[in-house]
Amino acid sequence: MNIPNKCPSCSGKVVVAQLCCTDCKTTVNGNFDLPVFALLAPEDEAFLKAFLSARGNIKEVERQLNLSYPTVKGRLDALLNKLGLGSLRAGAKKRRAEIVEMLERGGISAREAIGLLKELEA
Repeated sequence: MNIPNKCPSCSGKVVVAQLCCTDCKTTVNGNFDLPVFALLAPEDEAFLKAFLSARGNIKEVERQLNLSYPTVKGRLDALLNKLGLGSLRAGAKKRRAEIVEMLERGGISAREAIGLLKELEA
């Protein structure tokens, strides 16, 4: 997309402030958020197009983009996370890392860490 998704001056969030009908020229003013796909980086947009044109066939995406299977899977996971569609595993993985970090800092005991980790599995 050619829509700027960040302010060229400060890199802040931009919104659409005006919509105009190409037929009757009616305009609507306000603050409208950009669609989530308009916020994608060009390389993410290209990856998504390749993925969709391959109908989700990872082998075909590998071939089209000349990437390895792990790279395609990694880029797909990253894209899903950017779109807010990441798997529950991603959230659980992050929570596990937080628990380990708390344990390493001495914020919780080993027994507490085990209890928290077991809760994640339930």
